[in-house]
Amino acid sequence: MRYLALVTDYDGTLAPHGRISEETARAIERLRVSGRRVILATGRRLDDLIAICPYLRLFDLVVAENGGIIYDPSSREEIRLANPPPKKLLQGLRMRKIDPLEIGQIVISTRASHRAGVQDVIWELGLEAQIIANRDSVMVLPAGINKAAGIGCALRKLGLSRHEVVGIGDAENDHSFLELCECPVAVANAVPSLREGAAFVTRAENGDGVVELIDELIANDLCLAESKLQQHLILLGTRSDGTVVHLPPYGQNMLVAGPSGSGKSTFAAGIIERLIEKDYQVCIVDPEGDYGTLRDVVALGNQWRAPGVDEILSILEDPKINLSVNLLGIPLNDRPDFLAQLIPNLQAMRARTGRPHWLVLDEAHHMLPDTWGHAESTLPQQLGEIILITVHPDHVVPAVLAKIQVIVAIGHSPEKTLTKFSKATGKALMWPEGLSYHPDRVITWLVRNGCPPFTMLPAQGRAERIRHHRKYAEGDLRFHSFYFRGHDGRHNLKAQNLAIFCQIAQGIDQETWMFHLHRGDYSRWFRHAVKDDFLADEVDRIERRTDLAPWQTRQMIIELIHTRYTLAE
Repeated sequence: MRYLALVTDYDGTLAPHGRISEETARAIERLRVSGRRVILATGRRLDDLIAICPYLRLFDLVVAENGGIIYDPSSREEIRLANPPPKKLLQGLRMRKIDPLEIGQIVISTRASHRAGVQDVIWELGLEAQIIANRDSVMVLPAGINKAAGIGCALRKLGLSRHEVVGIGDAENDHSFLELCECPVAVANAVPSLREGAAFVTRAENGDGVVELIDELIANDLCLAESKLQQHLILLGTRSDGTVVHLPPYGQNMLVAGPSGSGKSTFAAGIIERLIEKDYQVCIVDPEGDYGTLRDVVALGNQWRAPGVDEILSILEDPKINLSVNLLGIPLNDRPDFLAQLIPNLQAMRARTGRPHWLVLDEAHHMLPDTWGHAESTLPQQLGEIILITVHPDHVVPAVLAKIQVIVAIGHSPEKTLTKFSKATGKALMWPEGLSYHPDRVITWLVRNGCPPFTMLPAQGRAERIRHHRKYAEGDLRFHSFYFRGHDGRHNLKAQNLAIFCQIAQGIDQETWMFHLHRGDYSRWFRHAVKDDFLADEVDRIERRTDLAPWQTRQMIIELIHTRYTLAE
């Protein structure tokens, strides 16, 4: 189920002439029985709404006074999101003979014909207040208070994000909250500007239009509106002819595959950035600690501390938090079993809240190996919104590969990568004549569309990312380690990561340090083993300088590593 909540305006939408019909009330009850939440959003004063509407019990929460108050009908709890109107504003409006004047706990309302006079008072008093149109009336509210602000707070209180929400309205003050909702809908009697921005417009007016929407929600989860939600598409890149390639944010699974060091993690990090920019919650299962430096992502776990499933779920309860689950503290052979515990819990959370919206699995051939016998009993039948990253697509459990719709092959042998996927899944690969590897391009295959693979220029991420950050800083590079030996081989000191490198560099004798410096060994290791060209270039400049004392070269290189990789002291 994609849409877990309906947000509806009151006057002119749910309630013509201020009253909800029995038929509309029954439709709301049917929607609640389907497992969905319902939020009422209105510009009315709360006391006025309570007096006129006998059906408030049908709503999980009420956002009243155009976003200024959140009201829980079951507990009768009120939450104010702003201060009451300033006394000097009320005095100024009365002196200007603004009448009628309806004063709520947060909102002030009057006729639209008084708009200029109200604006003059606000200007003369130098107040931070806004005027919002609502058909034949205007409302005065504190800056930043509107229906979107109130609904955002209400959704967070319910543990939902805006991407699980359908919104329906009719008037100018509904613009803000409809823009917030994943699927904006307008009733047939809505103002023209609202109808233009809606994913679709109901055939019926007022409450009958809401009933029409509810019936569609229950019947097919608004699948017919999917093609009209272009604003939520996630940019992947552009074809050779300039056509933009997007990833739908719902109902898709992606595989990113290619040789080690080809840029898979960097490509995935760019997608993660764009998902987060659009408020989709992302949970990254991060075996090597590669994604802990991403902006707006909380890292959990390290090589000394394994994360717990309950801890992960608790953090993800907040829709605003994106999480990277670092598995360095879990032995490699135990990681599939950890995932076997995590995925069913994440799926249960998704059923309840719709989140996390996307799950990213790096090193998928280790996390979901084809030798793993628990795939059928552990993995859900409808695996959705997942990104798998792997060197060996043919080593991933076939039950997961069969659910992939989008494949991005990165690196110098894309045909080999896609052939492995094709053989593992039995899906025919038609390799176009002339399609070949380009250093700055990737090969994309939209399996569901039945189209052959094509060349794509990938969209770039916001900022440079240090590849395998934790692995190089604190992990074990094994046979790619650096060895401090000296000119006569008197030493054999192994630095298996950057932290150990810095420790040895601080204590090694000057002769040995300068031997490797003059040979360019440090920059060569940073370039080819650590695969950090920026660090290698900076160290190469230090190696070539003749004006530096040995202790200065040592200090500068160590400081460069500490700054770039934020090593713990």
